[in-house]
Amino acid sequence: MDDHNNTNQQPSYPFNNGYHYSQPNHFIPTMHYNFPPPPFHEMNIPPPSLPLGCEFQQPPPYTLAPHALQLSYPPMPDPFTPSYSQVSQYSTGQYVTLQQHVPAWNPVQSNATQPLVSRLQGPYSGHKPVSKRPLSSRASEKPAMSRSISLATGRSEQRKASQNSTYEEEHITEPDQYSSITPEEIMENERKIWTRCAPADLYYTRDVANPRLMRGTDKLKITINQFSNDLLKRGDEARTMQPKFDYPSRKTRKHGAHCGGPCKEKAKKACESDSSTSDSSSEEEDEVDLVLQELERKKQHPARLHPELWYNDPGEMNDGPLCRCSFKARRTGIRHGIYAGESSAMICDRNSNNGDILHHYRVTISPPTNFLLKRPTVIHHDGHEFIFEGFSLLSHYPLDKVPTCKVIRFNIEYTIVYIEEKVPDNFTIEELELFSHYLFHELLELVDFNLHAAGDASGCPQFHILPRFVRDLPDHGKEMLSMNQVLTYLIQQNVPVVDDTELGYQLKLPQHEWQNMADFTKGMIVTKPGAKPCSLRVDQLDRDQLRADVISYPEIVHFGIRPPQLSYAGNPEYQKAWRDYVKFRHLLANMPKPSFEDKRKLEAKENRLQEMRLQNNMKRDVTVAVSSQGFYRTGIMCDVVQHGMLLPVLVCHLRFHKSLDVLEERIKYRFNNRYLLQLALTHPSYRENFGTNPDHARNSLTNCGIRQPEYGDRRIHYMNTRKRGINTLINIMSRLGKKQETESSITHNERLEFLGDAVVEFLASIHLYHMFPDLEEGGLATYRAAIVQNQHLAQLAKNLRLDQFMLYAHGSDLCHDLELRHAMANCFEALMGALFLDGGISVADRVFSNTLFMDEKDLLDVWVNYPSHPLQEQELGGDRKWISSFPLLQKMVEFEESIGTQFTHIRLLARAFTDRSIGFNNLTLGSNQRLEFLGDTVLQLIASEYLYKFFPEHHEGHLSLLRSSLVNNRTQAVVCDDLGMTNYALYSSPKAELKTKDRADLLEAFLGALYVDKGLEYCQTFCQVCFFPRLQDFILHQDWNDPKSKLQQCCLTLRTMDGGEPDIPVYKVIECKGPTNTRVYSVAVYFRGVRLASASGHSIQQAEMNAAKEALEKSKDLFPQLNHQKKVIGNTANVPGRITGSGCAYADEEGEITP
Repeated sequence: MDDHNNTNQQPSYPFNNGYHYSQPNHFIPTMHYNFPPPPFHEMNIPPPSLPLGCEFQQPPPYTLAPHALQLSYPPMPDPFTPSYSQVSQYSTGQYVTLQQHVPAWNPVQSNATQPLVSRLQGPYSGHKPVSKRPLSSRASEKPAMSRSISLATGRSEQRKASQNSTYEEEHITEPDQYSSITPEEIMENERKIWTRCAPADLYYTRDVANPRLMRGTDKLKITINQFSNDLLKRGDEARTMQPKFDYPSRKTRKHGAHCGGPCKEKAKKACESDSSTSDSSSEEEDEVDLVLQELERKKQHPARLHPELWYNDPGEMNDGPLCRCSFKARRTGIRHGIYAGESSAMICDRNSNNGDILHHYRVTISPPTNFLLKRPTVIHHDGHEFIFEGFSLLSHYPLDKVPTCKVIRFNIEYTIVYIEEKVPDNFTIEELELFSHYLFHELLELVDFNLHAAGDASGCPQFHILPRFVRDLPDHGKEMLSMNQVLTYLIQQNVPVVDDTELGYQLKLPQHEWQNMADFTKGMIVTKPGAKPCSLRVDQLDRDQLRADVISYPEIVHFGIRPPQLSYAGNPEYQKAWRDYVKFRHLLANMPKPSFEDKRKLEAKENRLQEMRLQNNMKRDVTVAVSSQGFYRTGIMCDVVQHGMLLPVLVCHLRFHKSLDVLEERIKYRFNNRYLLQLALTHPSYRENFGTNPDHARNSLTNCGIRQPEYGDRRIHYMNTRKRGINTLINIMSRLGKKQETESSITHNERLEFLGDAVVEFLASIHLYHMFPDLEEGGLATYRAAIVQNQHLAQLAKNLRLDQFMLYAHGSDLCHDLELRHAMANCFEALMGALFLDGGISVADRVFSNTLFMDEKDLLDVWVNYPSHPLQEQELGGDRKWISSFPLLQKMVEFEESIGTQFTHIRLLARAFTDRSIGFNNLTLGSNQRLEFLGDTVLQLIASEYLYKFFPEHHEGHLSLLRSSLVNNRTQAVVCDDLGMTNYALYSSPKAELKTKDRADLLEAFLGALYVDKGLEYCQTFCQVCFFPRLQDFILHQDWNDPKSKLQQCCLTLRTMDGGEPDIPVYKVIECKGPTNTRVYSVAVYFRGVRLASASGHSIQQAEMNAAKEALEKSKDLFPQLNHQKKVIGNTANVPGRITGSGCAYADEEGEITP
């Protein structure tokens, strides 16, 4: 990788060959240079047809070569006269080039006569582009800067900026701003670009019968055969000639607590024993030993290039096999490369571009950070520079309705966008297959990256990959280089890094000439066929000789990164020290007054960690030096690798969404928002960061990727996923709702599972309620529990074969069928939640019903066509005609007027207020118990939907806490009192005061009656008016956190480093008095043997709550955590523009509920 900080570096070879400057480079840009040519194998640029000695007073109208734009130059004599060294043995004639010299900006010596120019770090620097507008008098006092923008437009703007130094700056979208715009806006910008193909009539000819087809000529076949023989077969031959090597047998891993199923249960029992700590530590040590043994196995390969360089083997990670699934599980699942519905693609004509059947998409990446490099891959052809821009995908099917593909790399979230374009002309499928095999398998060694359908090794790959080398044309145009020239370039570059015949001469070259030659290879990918790994990025080329009597090849110096298992990140001793440090720091933060000794202990732990990081055997950064003998140049720079390593991610994303067509066909519903379906199928363990074997991708990026990438904020990995810890709980639970429905940044299915659980319960309750009109609440609850239990939901997921579509990581947490079934049950609930959000409750009901009785049409008919409520069946058009005949119904009219809603069947409302003590009567046909059952599930669904939409930063556990505070008996009783429902309740004997549970039941029964009579929309409006505005007070007063939980959280923050069980509050009943029906209990709470408080209540649970509340009030000085909570809540209350009741319906001036 180039040294970005070296401001005095020499221009790259062959530009600077023998200059002698002595003065600052302030000169008129009028000069001519001539150079000796490079070695024959480096001559990729045809000599210009300009005569020697041409001079220009103005900048040349064409694009400058990359080596013409340098950061700074050596001082020049006055007057300036280029001096050339003796022509070397490589010279076969004059090599002429014409360039404009760009002087560096010196703010001290600049004046009006000497215009300021931009300082460049090469043709693709990261500066702000400028427009061609004349400078004003004030603007001329500032240096013009240039900056790259997107992959499609950045390079052209940089070249323009480098040739125009006296223009006023005009704002163009910068990378950070470019990354903030939506994918739709990116695509709109990219569609403005038009593309044409560079002519290649000798290699391709158009089909007369089908003008959309281009076919390769016999001349192209010669190039293809040469590419195959020179670049592909040599790797196979080198591997064939190596002696056969069998790895030592590996030890079988023991199943333990890290596994699921029976192993997990055994581990849980073991943890209950006294020796749980020692057993756990021994299991951890055994696992570490196995990892180290696996790493040692790989080091023993005889073809290994260097002990610190890691290579890729099929199906293997650095520390063992990638897949530990059973043979049965390996027959299905995306994690095994098996995509549902993916069959052998149509076989393309290998000697044609198949322009009549393929769909072409140009791939672009935003932001361009780490993809616009200082030294890109450039191909010179026909007097022009064609610069690598990225890749295109050629698909056998159109890519429709696919959500944006995003990936986190270098702590930066990248958006991968593809834009459909006309199929280019000058390429053939055979060329693309050869190039893909060369790049991904021979160089990058992504041996687990397979574009073919499962079991289809001979068919056509699902996608064809086309490299894009382009040059800029006027009016947002581009000319793309033909594929034959790309192959020709790779063939020409296939020469030894150091030729045997030139070795002696090169070792005697002056240092500056040698450095110029070394700089030509610097940053390039070189390859040694048959080695492990076979490809490497050259960071330096060192010709120092160890022995004077022996000529040795120069050494390739590579700066790499160790796998985390071999650095401090995977060292068990360091991990233990890190955990102790974090735990001690957390305990110190919660102490009322940390002592000086404790602070010194924390400092000592931190110093110990720093010392361990500095140990050579724990450093992640390593320097590797290998002999250049046997290495060949490839001509490929790191930009091709950077782009290429994102293609597996995009391809897997597209293949996954193509397989979802099968699932949509199976459930007979097409999603409007396909991202919801993707989210429902994404397990929390899944990370879409590599698209292939993760260790293979890491090894290839380390060996061949960019050396010094620009990193973003590392918190991006856990910013939206961290949910453990008391402080995290308080911080999240103190956040108020959004003003509008907001998409969550949490990218797994746990939030949808929270919503889907309420949807499944609601659907089961509705059908059971209507199918069994005489069954009481207890029986309905029993039947519902059987339907919604995880075991049954896993079976429903199996009916839909969701395991074929689930996205989850390969790991021991899902290596057993029990864990997999649990994940499938959760996935089914998430699918129900996604269907509810995308199509409403009717769509979710239809899919749930069809899945429940998939092969039983008779039962499905009974389940779907359930009867109406008996009161509705008696009076199909409504029963309000009976109001004048019954005083009870007249009383119900008064309640209707108070809430602004009129029931069609007012007897349903009367039944909602009828207690079971009344008994059966012909007016209501029963009591409100069944309506309570129904109203409870209606309230759960509406509250879950609201929380999901307006609280996007909360995880499923946080949403559950908010929901419990919103729909608990206490809140329902308050709403019941606010509406005056107790005045209309009917009991066999009047009650002076209703208990909290009775009032909550009354409200639930009313909600059930409202749903049966008016539907779900009216219930949602009722909750938006009566429940959701209370959330703000619940959050600010932490009503979601009951006193017992809050006291225990505070006690846990005071745990010590001694180990063992943490100290928790202990509750003891100290007194019990009064008769059975009015008994009063007194409870005291103790912490570390000290009584904190005591309180009384009509039940032991209530007395414990009161005691905990009293302890929190009396012991504030003991728990500094309370001050932290108060501070967080205070900050939340002061945040402007955050409301909780946003998006709610409202009550108009007359009090009527308006949807």
